[in-house]
Amino acid sequence: MPKNIVRAYYDESYPPVPDKRTLFWRKNIIWQAVRFVYLNLKIMRIIVGGHS
Repeated sequence: MPKNIVRAYYDESYPPVPDKRTLFWRKNIIWQAVRFVYLNLKIMRIIVGGHS
């Protein structure tokens, strides 16, 4: 009867760790506000286009 073989996780099993630049852009309030406005304009364009 074969025994269960336990193997360590591969590096590919772990999620990627963001670098300093990525963390900076995620935490930057001004960049978040710009993205928020851009996303809202994009959504409004879709909504207005569907009601015409």
